[in-house]
Amino acid sequence: MAHFPQNPNFTGFNTPSRIEADIFDLAFEGEIPKEINGAFYRVQPDPQFPPMLGDDIAFNGDGMITRFHIHDGQCDFRQRWAKTDKWKAEREANRGLFGMYRNPLTDDPSTKGMYRSTANTNAWIFAGKLWAMKEDSPSLIMDPVSMETDAFQTWDGAMKSQTFTAHPKIDPKTGNMIAIGYAASGLCTDDVSYMEISPEGELIREKWFKVPYYCMMHDFGVTEDYLVLHIVPSIGSWERLEQKKPHFGFDTTKPVYLGVIPRRDDLKQEDIRWFKRDNCFASHVLNAWQEGTKVHIVVPEAKNNMFPFFPDVHGAPFNGPEAMSKLTRWTVDMASNGEEFDEIAPLTETASEFPRIDDRFTGVKNRYGWGLEMDMKRPCELKGGSAGGFLMNCLFLKDLETGAEQHWWCGPVSSLQEPCFIPRSKDAPEGDGWIVQVCNRLEDHRSDLLIFDALAIEKGPVATINIPIRLRFGLHGNFARAEDIGLAA
Repeated sequence: MAHFPQNPNFTGFNTPSRIEADIFDLAFEGEIPKEINGAFYRVQPDPQFPPMLGDDIAFNGDGMITRFHIHDGQCDFRQRWAKTDKWKAEREANRGLFGMYRNPLTDDPSTKGMYRSTANTNAWIFAGKLWAMKEDSPSLIMDPVSMETDAFQTWDGAMKSQTFTAHPKIDPKTGNMIAIGYAASGLCTDDVSYMEISPEGELIREKWFKVPYYCMMHDFGVTEDYLVLHIVPSIGSWERLEQKKPHFGFDTTKPVYLGVIPRRDDLKQEDIRWFKRDNCFASHVLNAWQEGTKVHIVVPEAKNNMFPFFPDVHGAPFNGPEAMSKLTRWTVDMASNGEEFDEIAPLTETASEFPRIDDRFTGVKNRYGWGLEMDMKRPCELKGGSAGGFLMNCLFLKDLETGAEQHWWCGPVSSLQEPCFIPRSKDAPEGDGWIVQVCNRLEDHRSDLLIFDALAIEKGPVATINIPIRLRFGLHGNFARAEDIGLAA
């Protein structure tokens, strides 16, 4: 019998769900826009078995993929496991076999040589496939219609990197998927791979380079000419793993770097420019772009570590107020001779994370950004349902051109998951479309799917779709048009 730990990671709203389901024509309030014809995919960490070592961090659960098929003014639901090597081995053994997060030294010996991926970080659609991603391994490929698992994608061994990003980007001009793999040559190494995949799904470029130090490189930016990679000291080492410490820990004494890496077949290490600044925390990227010789990247920046489960390496207690991240633009000048940043410009006083844009504007200057706001001034009666334990209680829209902001509060007994933009049509103006996101109803232990007019979020959702089961906190998700994935109405 499964006995999960009685702590906040496994109880209340975060109780493991472990449900595969098909539900046709979900009940809803309001009106589902009839112009939407496609599917929103998202993923949640959802442990199949209790942790082998008795406890675990929430980010180490098995990947469970949810699909909301929106068509003809209705929404159909399908949910399936991402059946990784880990999932299959543990199902056969009927128990957990893998130990601490990214620490193979704590695994059952029977798992040696297996990919440790949980495929729990992003549900991504590209080249007609569903990619279930975890950045410690290659990506798992699934069928976007049946949602059955195929295999890990290594291009028959052509990809030499041991890892593949959980945050790929699409070049709006070429349609190529751009990815990195950190710890490319093995756990805790300073090797990073830069890869491009054609719209047909073929690996067309893989170049390697070294970074100033090994750390979590969860996200990155791209521009027309460059890959833009921020190096922030959520560091790890084999010594930490041997001591059974959390894989990552935050080091407030290390500088932050921004690497500007040319996207070229003849890339050499000496072609990379490394710019350096004082310590801070930044994980996700809103967008990056070029203007003349200047390269800009917008990130949610916090003064200190945002991940309490990856504690300070010097023993300092977690500092909640300093962990509040706010959109900040970093600018470097490729015409300069030094390593200093050209500008670090705060863009708002609103604390937010999980930034998203109209993805058709990836790599070029964009106007709009959405995110999950953390407004501690709002009433809060229940906690839970948010990644990392933060109270993500508002949807936030930032107009980067005018500075204007919109905010929508989900109420005192709910929390929100990452927003995703759906364009009204392939050639609609930027921001013309909808925002879709999951809302956690913490008191009722269930979830809703909310649809907003993307540029009028303060008016509230145009449709609230009732999900009769509870979706655990999710990480990342994406929308695909029906014709791009062969999904019939």
